[in-house]
Amino acid sequence: MLNDTFRHKGKRQQLAAIVETKGVKDPRVLEAIKTIPRHLFMDSSFEDHAYQDKAFPIAADQTISQPYTVGFQTELLQIQKGDVVLEIGTGSGYQTAVLCEMGAKVYSIERQRELYKKTKLFLSKIGYRPKHLSFGDGYKGLREYAPYDKIIVTAGAPFVPNPLLAQLKVGGRLVIPVGDEVQVMTLFIRKSKLEFEKKEFGDFRFVPLLEDKN
Repeated sequence: MLNDTFRHKGKRQQLAAIVETKGVKDPRVLEAIKTIPRHLFMDSSFEDHAYQDKAFPIAADQTISQPYTVGFQTELLQIQKGDVVLEIGTGSGYQTAVLCEMGAKVYSIERQRELYKKTKLFLSKIGYRPKHLSFGDGYKGLREYAPYDKIIVTAGAPFVPNPLLAQLKVGGRLVIPVGDEVQVMTLFIRKSKLEFEKKEFGDFRFVPLLEDKN
């Protein structure tokens, strides 16, 4: 039973207010945080942690990202309804749900098979239907559905994978945390076929983006 109570809804309002005080101002991002039952993305025994502004471990050594981080990355993307978005690292599906809630057409890749299967089932169960969820190597992107209006990477990347830059539309935005121990949140805006504008937005900590070594 997917239990979402008035108490949960109240906690989400508080969470959105905290995220806003930290600097996320896009009203549609905040509305998505108020709407999505984040506690359902976590093991029920950890429900009390769901509406605190912090990351939390989930299956396969991954985490559900801190709501502020989700809000920050999403705001940088400047999502418009109907945008075709590639998400690298489906994870718990929370970021996926935020993008769907905002009207994006989401294509998402997850590297961990167990997590991919679990999240795919779960998202449809709570009514979020990305265009395509796939199991595979996020470093390669998803060429068959490119180009994308927006690309978001939800794990720390030691470098910016060239296929992701290549799969971005001219005018498109790629948001990626780049670095080893600590990542710098980085935005690339594609200005032309060969030209990208790069902006940096401070330090974050993410679980590493895994490359398929096979």
